[in-house]
Amino acid sequence: MDRATLKAAAKRQIKGNIGILFVIGLINGLIVGALGAIPLVGSIATMLLSAAFSLAMIDIYMGVTRGRKPEVGDLFSQFKNILPAFCTTFLVGLFTFLWSLLLIVPGIIKACSYSQAMYIVAEEPGSSPMEAIRRSQEMMNGHKMEYFLLGLSFIGWAILAVFTLGILYIWLIPYMQATYANFYRSLKGELIED
Repeated sequence: MDRATLKAAAKRQIKGNIGILFVIGLINGLIVGALGAIPLVGSIATMLLSAAFSLAMIDIYMGVTRGRKPEVGDLFSQFKNILPAFCTTFLVGLFTFLWSLLLIVPGIIKACSYSQAMYIVAEEPGSSPMEAIRRSQEMMNGHKMEYFLLGLSFIGWAILAVFTLGILYIWLIPYMQATYANFYRSLKGELIED
């Protein structure tokens, strides 16, 4: 599926949901930020909760792209999967870091390869972290450049958002997240209407 179709679908899908998505993102940021301020225990809690919240945000945006209305309570829906979320996040970060030690380019390639692992864990909570990473690599075979270019296509918007003192991020973050969710769905062969 081409970038234009994925992005056009994302714009349509987030329409009418921007307010609630902003509130959900704000609560996420406030909780993680508050926990991060607590010495030692806060850092461990932040790592665990950030992984669960990341998984919840993926689930929320997958729902948005499928027509489900997001709710604030959805942010807390993935605490039951906190350990797989944390392990997957940790392993993806570790493997990407190790590949980056060779050179930056292999690290970028592997980051693209592993990019779908958390989506797999969100959709199939029984998947082990290593299984999710392996399946992500399989899904991304032949699609890494598409994913990389999709990320680059948001740079102009990100620069513009800086000039609006960050206000544009209220729309840009949901737009990007919905687009990435559509990318995952298109890899799975789901029909994305533009």
